[in-house]
Amino acid sequence: MIEWGTMDSLPKHPKQAEVLVYTKDYCPYCDAAKNLLTQKGAGYSDIDVTKDPEQYKIMLERAAPRRTVPQVFIGGKCVGGFDELRKLDQEEGLEEILFPSGR
Repeated sequence: MIEWGTMDSLPKHPKQAEVLVYTKDYCPYCDAAKNLLTQKGAGYSDIDVTKDPEQYKIMLERAAPRRTVPQVFIGGKCVGGFDELRKLDQEEGLEEILFPSGR
C-alpha cells in the first residue's frame, strides 16, 4: 500500500542505479512515487520544479513528450510518472532496474 504522505530519501544504495525525480510541492503523485522508491530501499535525488522554470524546462526536454510531474529517471532513462513506476513494481520489474547488479 502506498502512503500519500512524504518521506525523505534514503541514502543511495551502493549497488543502485542513479534515480532522479522531478516533482512539484503540491503533488500527491510525486509524494507517492518518492514513497515507493523509499519502500524499495532506493535513494533518489529530488528536483522540485515548482518555482524553478529552468529545471522545469530541462525536465520537459528530457521527458518529452511527457509534461506532468512526477517524472522519474532511473539509470538516466525516463520511466514516466507514478503510474508507470507502480506498474513496473506490480510487474516485478522495478527492483531489476533499480538494482541491476542485485543488492
